[in-house]
Amino acid sequence: MKLWAKISTVLAALLMAMTLSACSPTATSEGTGGYFDDSVITTKVKTALIGEKNLNSTQISVETFKGKVQLSGFVSSQADANRAIETARKVTGVKGVINSMVIR
Repeated sequence: MKLWAKISTVLAALLMAMTLSACSPTATSEGTGGYFDDSVITTKVKTALIGEKNLNSTQISVETFKGKVQLSGFVSSQADANRAIETARKVTGVKGVINSMVIR
């Protein structure tokens, strides 16, 4: 019976290690903590864009991956695109901004 208890303990520890490793980040995917951090950054950038006067921020989409923010959507001028980029850069936690906005 002692052998069975030891085997059960080892199997439980192995199962726990595998479960925890599934949540760890890789180069192309985020861990659970990173996902929540990026969600907070996305929300802060969207809020900052809404606060910008004379900028139609409802046409701008925001996505964040590992601190890098991608802005996509439509703006009416290059000045609006530049203003959106600068606004996003000022948000705490933003490591970089990728501009995928289209001028129309």
